[in-house]
Amino acid sequence: MTETLLLDKRTQGMIEGYVPAGEILTSLVRFFSIFSDSTRLRMLSALAISEMCVTDISRVLDINQTTVSHQLRFLKDAGMVRTERHGKIIFYSLVNEVVNDVLLKGVEFLGY
Repeated sequence: MTETLLLDKRTQGMIEGYVPAGEILTSLVRFFSIFSDSTRLRMLSALAISEMCVTDISRVLDINQTTVSHQLRFLKDAGMVRTERHGKIIFYSLVNEVVNDVLLKGVEFLGY
């Protein structure tokens, strides 16, 4: 038995063209998974205000330096943060404002 779609062909085509698939879907899943960890969220929020080194992030957010370093490596590999060396100290910052925009949209969605 064949089921009849209630959608018209034009709407169906628009949906099929809009819903992500393949590599785009995989990349989106990877992108949004970054926001699923509270430590990473706190670090991204702090970096939205100022570039910081591992020691500063650790002290300001009260997170173990090893954890901070591990999460920063994860965020750097994901393309969310960049580094800049000043002498012996490496400073981390957001790659661009889109990361902060995603955080702010989440807060807005939740009504805070």
